[in-house]
Amino acid sequence: MDSIFSIGIQSLWDELSHMPVGGVWWINTDRNEDAISLVNQTIAAQDKDSRVAVISMGEEPKKIITLESDGGPQTVRLFSMSAEVDSLYFLSRDVQCSIDPDHYLVILKCANNVLQNIPAEKLLPWLEKINKWAKFQNCTLLVVNPGSNNDKLFSLLMGEYRSLFGLASLRDQVGSYLYDIAFWCNEKGVSARQQLTLKQSEGKWHLAQQEETVVQPRSDEKRILSHIAVLEGAPALSENWSLFESNEALFHEARTTQAATLVFSLMQNNQIETLARQIHTLRRQRGSALKIVVRENNTSLRATDERLLLGCGANMVVPWNAPLSRCLTLIESVQGQQFSRHVPEDISTLLSMTQPMKLRGYQKWDNFCDAVGNMMSNTLLPADGKGVMVALRPVPGIRVEQALTLCRPNRTGDIMTIGDNRLVLFLSFCRVNDLDTALNHIFPLPTGDIFSNRMIWFEDNAISAELVQMRALQPEQWVKPLVITSDAKPILNARHDGHVWRRVPEPHRLLTENGENVPS
Repeated sequence: MDSIFSIGIQSLWDELSHMPVGGVWWINTDRNEDAISLVNQTIAAQDKDSRVAVISMGEEPKKIITLESDGGPQTVRLFSMSAEVDSLYFLSRDVQCSIDPDHYLVILKCANNVLQNIPAEKLLPWLEKINKWAKFQNCTLLVVNPGSNNDKLFSLLMGEYRSLFGLASLRDQVGSYLYDIAFWCNEKGVSARQQLTLKQSEGKWHLAQQEETVVQPRSDEKRILSHIAVLEGAPALSENWSLFESNEALFHEARTTQAATLVFSLMQNNQIETLARQIHTLRRQRGSALKIVVRENNTSLRATDERLLLGCGANMVVPWNAPLSRCLTLIESVQGQQFSRHVPEDISTLLSMTQPMKLRGYQKWDNFCDAVGNMMSNTLLPADGKGVMVALRPVPGIRVEQALTLCRPNRTGDIMTIGDNRLVLFLSFCRVNDLDTALNHIFPLPTGDIFSNRMIWFEDNAISAELVQMRALQPEQWVKPLVITSDAKPILNARHDGHVWRRVPEPHRLLTENGENVPS
């Protein structure tokens, strides 16, 4: 008869605790001490005749493993291994050098944060190999992995149901723990997307009282979790609304939801990547029933940022100029939707699609052509949506080098060069209908006062064709920018307030301390 082992959580029903031989189970924890406690309680949950072996990475096993006198197996084999990722490849060989793993529960307690940044091309082949080994050796392997930020790893492993029989995470909350089960397969069947509240008392894990009779969490489809800024100072609109002071607090509460509506607030451009990672985590871990909406409270999104948020799993992005009534209508419109777009496992794929060029400002003529050419040949970027290239010719009396000193791009990916008596700008991911707005942000003066004419290219083929003409320009026709001394003052003491450029007042002393006029 095949052995069946159990997770060390009291009152947890068999469908979510049994681990029969022939498979691999994986549990992430937020803290190292929780991982140690779970390993010890799992050992104590086994029968006295059970065969158990514990492998500790980077720690002395005798210092962290404790056997209870009134429960658990009579003996436990203890092993240690190096806290290096590469040592995983020798795990199966080293185990068989010491024991016959047949009908064994082998617990691998990983070092803290050791697998946090392991690349998928290293981890996934090892998982497939170790799963075949566990099946062939007729043993159970439980991996307990502590780490302060396991979201990326958890999202990656969610698709590995062919190599893993179970995947769960144990997250610390105030006064309790959240046991988040992505999937769990055993002789009782398959369970998925379960979230249970656990308590820890006297070193033992057990199911919270209210969870013992609730197998599946109740439907939360009518709940709306929103950042408080979305409602512009208005109170919660009904009992179904919950307001949060920050996106971070909203994100942590959203990790317990199944089909609720989440409304994040975007105030500044520097929030975009953090918000994208939060949306990606929720969409990958909580499934397609969630409705995720981002409201732009200030004008901070460009087209590529909106594409990034949608690619990470947002259902909708509400623009900054939409009034509150329109925003509420749009939130209502996503009710009942099921998210159907594919979301990549690794968010770095999405980030590389939307942030391919890390240049900004003036570039030499040939470097400019190479940078724009690389963007045009990037197949991950949308066709005819990579940006706008514009050539500006100065009015008579202004040299192109002088016009360059007025060009002040603020966004990464906006570059320019000068040559052939014209200033050429490439604005990455800028829509052609937003070109005038972008130029007003870049130049402190109206472009009509600085340049006499301009030519625009916004389709990939047109930009590529113009690059061929630009590369044909001889180096002697390239123009170098003016040499600016380090102590030179800005040409115009002005700042952009989001709409127009405004001069910044400078103080001037009219009288000296003795009341005399200051000579001019």
